[in-house]
Amino acid sequence: MVNEFENLKAGKLLIASTNLLESNFKRTVLLICEHNDEGSLGFILNRPMEFKVCEAITGFDEIEDPLHMGGPVQVDTVHFLHSRGDVVDGSQEVLPGLFWGGDKDQLSYLINTGVIRPSEVRFFLGYAGWSAGQLEEEFEEGSWYMAEGSSDLIFTEEYERMWSRTVRSKGGEYRYIANSPEMPGMN
Repeated sequence: MVNEFENLKAGKLLIASTNLLESNFKRTVLLICEHNDEGSLGFILNRPMEFKVCEAITGFDEIEDPLHMGGPVQVDTVHFLHSRGDVVDGSQEVLPGLFWGGDKDQLSYLINTGVIRPSEVRFFLGYAGWSAGQLEEEFEEGSWYMAEGSSDLIFTEEYERMWSRTVRSKGGEYRYIANSPEMPGMN
């Protein structure tokens, strides 16, 4: 698993292994948006909240999609991923055609004027973050699998099956892991 960690960079997916039982990350799929010597930052992709974006964030009245729990760090902050780095100033490309952040007021204006469709943006409350060396230790403990990220996965609404489908996409023995029950004792 340490060798897998050496390939970690922005745009990679972290998939919680069946060993990771901590409630914030159990059966989650995260997109890494930043990884460097100081640490790592990403967003949980498969934890939609009961709140809609339009109910929780001022200026985004058109977005009926759920707000997502991005992670347990700074849950009083809002972050967004989008596919329109060509028109949103300050965006950072994470994957080809997928961007993180940018000018939130400009984003609101572009959505309200129809330049950007709500389906091209995903909003997150908080984020997942690791200090230098912390994530590497978690890889050594077998807490995470890694996979290639894709823009399609970011904007899917198949949250319930995202973990198993992403694990299964790794092939080989992972196909069996993807079918493991969440609570093995209940099998």
